[in-house]
Amino acid sequence: MAKYSIGVDYGTQSGRAVLVEIGTGKEIATSVKPYTHGVMDEFLPDGVTKLENDWALQHPTDYMEVLQVTIPDVLKQANISPEDVIGLGIDFTACTVLPINEFGTPLCLTEEFKNHPHAFVKLWKHHAAQDEANRLNEVAEARGEKFLQRYGGKISSEWLFPKLWQILNEAPEIYEATDQFVEATDWVTYQLTGELKRNSCTAGYKAIWHKQDSYPSKEFFKALDERLRNVVEEKLSTDIYPIGSKAGELTEQAAKMIGLKPGTAIAIANVDAHVAVPAVGITEPGKLLMIMGTSTCHILLGEEEKVVPGMCGVVEDGVIPGFMGYEAGQSCVGDHFEWFTENCVPASYYEEAEAKGMNIHQLLTEKAAKLEVGESGLIALDWWNGNRSTLVDADLTGVLLGATLLTKPEEIYRTLIEATAFGTRTIVDAFRGNGVPIHEVYACGGIAEKNALMMQIYADVLNMEIRISASSQTPALGSAMFGAVAAGKERGGYDDIKDAAKEMARLKDTVYRPNPKNTEVYSQLFAEYTRLYDYFGRGANDVMKNLKKIKRESVTQKDKVTQ
Repeated sequence: MAKYSIGVDYGTQSGRAVLVEIGTGKEIATSVKPYTHGVMDEFLPDGVTKLENDWALQHPTDYMEVLQVTIPDVLKQANISPEDVIGLGIDFTACTVLPINEFGTPLCLTEEFKNHPHAFVKLWKHHAAQDEANRLNEVAEARGEKFLQRYGGKISSEWLFPKLWQILNEAPEIYEATDQFVEATDWVTYQLTGELKRNSCTAGYKAIWHKQDSYPSKEFFKALDERLRNVVEEKLSTDIYPIGSKAGELTEQAAKMIGLKPGTAIAIANVDAHVAVPAVGITEPGKLLMIMGTSTCHILLGEEEKVVPGMCGVVEDGVIPGFMGYEAGQSCVGDHFEWFTENCVPASYYEEAEAKGMNIHQLLTEKAAKLEVGESGLIALDWWNGNRSTLVDADLTGVLLGATLLTKPEEIYRTLIEATAFGTRTIVDAFRGNGVPIHEVYACGGIAEKNALMMQIYADVLNMEIRISASSQTPALGSAMFGAVAAGKERGGYDDIKDAAKEMARLKDTVYRPNPKNTEVYSQLFAEYTRLYDYFGRGANDVMKNLKKIKRESVTQKDKVTQ
């Protein structure tokens, strides 16, 4: 009898479960559940409590709904018994964190704090803790903290400590009521097993934890803020569990809720980008994976710990046991294509798309594909949601340069695609320039699967071949593989993620190869991109930050007038 594992991938807008056959990696059934509350960036669910700029919250009940809806659905689609599911693994966007009380209840679900913004889940793209991140980086640099180098010289506002410090600064009552501040990926696994176990991936990449050195010292936290001196002991934990290990087994209560058998093996939680690496068969150094969606994450294995300016982190055993796992990323990819179609495309294009039976992205891609490289006379900086790598600055904003009265929507659309490709090349060059080799490039995610033009542009800009994941849900497949590892060979799974990758990883036959003629022109455009990148991103011109400051002051004044 065939055995199966389930992977659940929690994205920015929805969660999806994939039922996977052990041994083949064949995806038998998929189910997607959009989050009921979506991303809250303007108001809380009460419709009254207004959020400030750069906030991005989520509701923890949405995560449990995903399990309640999608897991029974994939079992029903496949017509299989829960008895045949041997393991389950989950992955999440990160750093997506929430405060819980001593009973494991999120504070936003308590009567006292149900309408308090700081009691909710802070999504990865919550950037309102930039002031705390800036201060943390200043103090760490002044003290010569060696951990800073492992994160490219800067800690991001997207990470755990800036977000937790923001709570302390703006809502000390929430901080006081918080028993533990946890990654959502660990919290959901906790709901399944009854035990809270923090995973090494988020701890290493998002919470400044190191396998040998643990967290930064009490002295460092005291230098940040006297109240943070014992933050690790009071709000976190030094018990960190390696990815690839077992978190526990499904409790009776959780089994009833999601429709699986009590005792099903549950994997230690993981991060969406990192869990995708073995799902495309990467288990050795030199191979870069781009996980392309709302944002793009770049994951790479290495044999030594190197300092790469602007990288998101290097963590021993952070991706595959036995290797250094490097992470970099771009904060805005699919997000700014979506922004463009919602705000900048005329009605006539939508009418044309409807007449052709296309969505607007397909029409713009079709039109953009007819353009020659450089024909538009445009160039852009892909910072609509800040810059994660290599500048690590959420206060940076987007640029479109070269527009005229003749500029067409498809020209801008292609330019935005090219800007993201240039951003990836900047990251690749940073790794190579600092002793971390990249020989091969792989891609997964909805964009990699659906947009051939974009992948060809990336191949041309990088001047490298790009291989594509065969799975439309690569992180979920990776989580299912880790679920099979949690079950172990005895139950029909695997004892090691490398063994699972040999049998279950899958790639398409399609390979995107660089076009030499396009590559030559893109080299010229990339030189201009780099000039703008350095000019606006490294302090020569702080116009973006000045504009943000003026905006904040203007909004504050407007709010005072309307009150």
